[in-house]
Amino acid sequence: MGFVLLTLGMLALMIGVLLLIGHFYQGSSADLVDWKPTRSPEVEVQNEIDDVRQMLEAQNEMRRRRGAPEVDEGRLRAEIEDEEIERLRRGDPLGG
Repeated sequence: MGFVLLTLGMLALMIGVLLLIGHFYQGSSADLVDWKPTRSPEVEVQNEIDDVRQMLEAQNEMRRRRGAPEVDEGRLRAEIEDEEIERLRRGDPLGG
């Protein structure tokens, strides 16, 4: 019985010490674990813009092969806006 109590006491002590360190540490949690983001938010936004541009170019290539008119960004935004308005009109907030 003493071994079990000693083990639980040591575990509680370790958890308590970790909680105290976390409470009194002046830096952020990211500093505590030395975490740095791999990319800046600006790079992430630029990557998203590039992805959309590449997908639009690929879609237009497929449309040219079929003989369909190309889609530009303005037309695509208008279609998305129309779909969003229709989805909200139906009362489907998640689009499912």
